[in-house]
Amino acid sequence: MKYDVCVIGSGAGAGPVIYELSKAGYKVVVLEKGPWAKTEDFNKDEMTATRRDSFRPALKDECHTVVKKNKEGKWMKRSTYDSGRSFWNGNCVGGSSNFMSAYFHRLKPVDFNLLSKYGPIEGANVVDWPINYEDLELYYEKTERIVGVSGKVVNHSFLEPRSTSDFPFPPLQENIFSSWLDKGAEKLKYEIFPTPRGIISEPKEDRNSCYYSNFCGSYGCSSDAKSSSRVALIESAVKTGNCTILPNSKVYHLETNGDGKIIKANFYDINNEKQFIDASIFVVAAQAVETSRLLLMSKNAEFPNGVANNSGQVGKNMVYSSGGVGSGQMYYSDLNKEDAEALDTPGLFINRAIQQWYEIDHPELGRVKGGTIDFVSEHANGITKAIKLKKTSGGRLLYGAALKKRLFDYFTKQRKLKFEIFVDWLPNDKCYVTLDDEVKDKWGDPVAKIWAGHHDHDNKVARYLADKTELLFKEIGMKNVSTGIGNSPPANLQAGGCRFGDDPKTSVLDKNCKAHEVENLYISDGSFMPTGGSVTYTFSIYANSFRVADKIKTDLENNY
Repeated sequence: MKYDVCVIGSGAGAGPVIYELSKAGYKVVVLEKGPWAKTEDFNKDEMTATRRDSFRPALKDECHTVVKKNKEGKWMKRSTYDSGRSFWNGNCVGGSSNFMSAYFHRLKPVDFNLLSKYGPIEGANVVDWPINYEDLELYYEKTERIVGVSGKVVNHSFLEPRSTSDFPFPPLQENIFSSWLDKGAEKLKYEIFPTPRGIISEPKEDRNSCYYSNFCGSYGCSSDAKSSSRVALIESAVKTGNCTILPNSKVYHLETNGDGKIIKANFYDINNEKQFIDASIFVVAAQAVETSRLLLMSKNAEFPNGVANNSGQVGKNMVYSSGGVGSGQMYYSDLNKEDAEALDTPGLFINRAIQQWYEIDHPELGRVKGGTIDFVSEHANGITKAIKLKKTSGGRLLYGAALKKRLFDYFTKQRKLKFEIFVDWLPNDKCYVTLDDEVKDKWGDPVAKIWAGHHDHDNKVARYLADKTELLFKEIGMKNVSTGIGNSPPANLQAGGCRFGDDPKTSVLDKNCKAHEVENLYISDGSFMPTGGSVTYTFSIYANSFRVADKIKTDLENNY
């Protein structure tokens, strides 16, 4: 069968395309490398969720290689199989959106014109977007309504323009710690507001509301409250009868006809047999690293450097989320009994954010783009907490009575709260994806080689925000307050590699996310982003995918 549209991947970048085109009556086939896990397959077992490769490939079968500078400043390559630090997240129907924490901040108007607003930064490849905030605003609203976003709009200095006055779902229930943050912020004259979340607080159609299990980020949702691509979009698409899901299907080559069109997506099925799909339009949304890898692997006489890569731009200008993580502790002995019990209540969200310094004007930094501060609980996984406690600050291994006491005190006498800082990871010439010429996956294909070059400017901005946030934690009486500013690319926050733009020489995609060099290829995951903004990416990926779906519908109506 020849399909109207073949979508490769099924996460946040794929879901809106699958949903919209299936609803419009087009025949859509989805090639997903992972299995089709259903709601009943998700539980709160800590080993399953965070210590085993239950929903991501085993690294002995499929790894990545990461190239980073060591302490001496030398570039060193290491396989994720050797390090044990997987760069996969959520290889199953719905992708990593099944396991997201779902902080749903919109990009701001300034994020679309960083170069024009702030000027060039030496060593960074900052460019303006070919679209404006207004081009995405209605699709942000559509995402809030269809996918499901909860929250409360509160006016603050960097509140973005909205076509609706509030979110479609009220805020999730909050821990008492949120009110302490509010009081501390008022004293310091900080503008704090409720964090919008891609988690529904009330039932929606076949989905249940959040039941505050205490195990959210990194875990699949067993109530369908989390607004994953699978639950919010793909399941509805399948019900139309127009959507076919082929799980356990690893695409390894996009075949072109010599005339600038893709004619086949070649893939391995669950039995490792080679198969192919024929379609009029192909949409790649395999998450940024793997999308670049697939295009680079799809070489032929027409595209000797990989499909859509005669410009040499595929894989270039990768961006992740830069910033850091801070923490502090509240000891129950410092609180009255009622407050201590309220703080100890599991499952309720903190849901507070600050964007007061989304733009910074500082004597040392100058006038620069700032970022977002989100306040969160320490991850609920007891295994993760315990592992961090097994060594002293000097690196000595604890065991026996000393370890037992340390574990007991940590789990019963205090609660650790955290903040996460999000600033732009500036695109640069040392941050890109290539094919590894030595390491292969289980099918014999080259794995993605991730070069993780980082710009020092990011750290300076993150440090400024960290200093502001540490003051707030200390104001409300927290102890052991500290922040770690990191340069490691987070696997769950990746974008770029196929940036969109008006010039085919410097971009892979046009402003509608269609490849400049391939007339029937769209890319709808985070790969299109030339800069990432100072928020998590998923909300913007959803919104842009809805926008791209409209462009594909027009393309199908006019050309096929």
